[in-house]
Amino acid sequence: MLLLDTHVWIWGAEHDERLGARTRRLIEHGDAQDLLRISPISVLELATLHTVGRVRFTRSLEQWIRGATERVRLAELTMDVAVDAGLIPRTALADPLDRVLVATARHVGATLVTADRAILTYARGGHVRVHDASK
Repeated sequence: MLLLDTHVWIWGAEHDERLGARTRRLIEHGDAQDLLRISPISVLELATLHTVGRVRFTRSLEQWIRGATERVRLAELTMDVAVDAGLIPRTALADPLDRVLVATARHVGATLVTADRAILTYARGGHVRVHDASK
């Protein structure tokens, strides 16, 4: 199973060149096997980024989300995920949304696909399985 970080979800849906070739193949395989997941936190983050003008789409946000969630399923945001995310030290991952993504990946047994340097560094300690989306 693959949990897509918010930027990876956007890049994949928008066919962005920042996704590495290996990552594109991984996502295509995951799509064919129904293994792609996003966190509800990614929907929140996307809506927030849209509201402050950091991302723009050619269609409404709601239409974009509907289209971009046709190929992925939502991972459940459970109490256990929330507690796990809260226990990750801020010194390790400052962004609380990143902590939720890491906790979600751990709880659903997924590999977190990300290009976020802080998460990739945290993963080197064996805390979560990751795939570097830039590769």
